[in-house]
Amino acid sequence: MTTGAPTSPYTARRRPSRLRRYLPLGIAAWLVLEIWLLTLVAGAAGGLTVFLLLVAGLVAGSVVIKRAGRRAFQSLNEALQRGGSPERGGGNGLMMLGGLLLMIPGLVSDAAGLLLLLPPVQKAVSRFAENAFDRSLREAAPGSLGDAFQQARMHRPDGKVVQGEVIREDRPEPGEQRPPLTR
Repeated sequence: MTTGAPTSPYTARRRPSRLRRYLPLGIAAWLVLEIWLLTLVAGAAGGLTVFLLLVAGLVAGSVVIKRAGRRAFQSLNEALQRGGSPERGGGNGLMMLGGLLLMIPGLVSDAAGLLLLLPPVQKAVSRFAENAFDRSLREAAPGSLGDAFQQARMHRPDGKVVQGEVIREDRPEPGEQRPPLTR
């Protein structure tokens, strides 16, 4: 016996997002572009030049990631010694992403990595990412991201799944003693 209206299997199926649909195509196009540019440079300047460019990108990327990680760890230690929380931003995450892009073999990824090392580009990218994240949180339908921890599924003994929502009221009764949460 089930309660409520039965849902059709066709209505429960969600349409894939645009990102999920076009991301593999974008990655394939990026890889083809990287290989094509490497072959063009190898034809014009020689294979040794391309090899040295790829090794230089790997070394430069590892140095950038090491510096950004060290700076992030240092700011975290200073903040903990002050007793506060670490500063927001600082560009360490985008510097690490730039270093990672430098380490990936290819000329397009190297150019993008070098661009991410510039402070004005870091500010613009971080501003864009914050606005996009805020917009996606505002446009999120109820029951999607914000209520993800409030939803539950109950498995009945007959194997059927009953979806529901957990409602928790933590009001202590008058006269009820609760233990402290700290030790």
